[in-house]
Amino acid sequence: MKWTIRSAGAEDADALALVGAATFLDTYAGAVDGQGIIAFGGEHHSADAYRAYLAKGAQAWLAECEPGGAPIGYALTCAPELEQAGDGDVELKRIYVLSRFHGSGIAAGLLAAALAGSAGYRRLLLGVKNDNHRALAFYARHGFEQIGTRTFRVGDKHYDDFVLARALTPELTDTP
Repeated sequence: MKWTIRSAGAEDADALALVGAATFLDTYAGAVDGQGIIAFGGEHHSADAYRAYLAKGAQAWLAECEPGGAPIGYALTCAPELEQAGDGDVELKRIYVLSRFHGSGIAAGLLAAALAGSAGYRRLLLGVKNDNHRALAFYARHGFEQIGTRTFRVGDKHYDDFVLARALTPELTDTP
């Protein structure tokens, strides 16, 4: 299958919201409270939520498949919202790919776009559910290391995340 990755802007907020909600459900169904997933999706994966991030300077990249240009994944970086953040850090707030496209190289392509877009920052930070072994292995392969933990709320339940970081020196901005 052919796919492309391109920069996304406010005009892509509906596509980002669709993929965001779909991938959050796809990733966490059975692992996180279902009603919480619905509420979280409505709040954090709305087109307005993505427009707000982008209006505050966030950057986004959208993966689309061909033919037709259907959105199948995305990445979003923003000002850090993690307590472990320091001066010069940026956060990889979201990077998701629909599960049927796992193993296609799209996630690595989205990460490469986010790394390139983060040039000039000191570190790239992210939070990932502590038992999401597939994601943890992906990030480890790409040079991320655990620097802390946080509690993540979905609905009225709390979950544990690992906070990961990767240095962003010029020689480390390429995908390993």
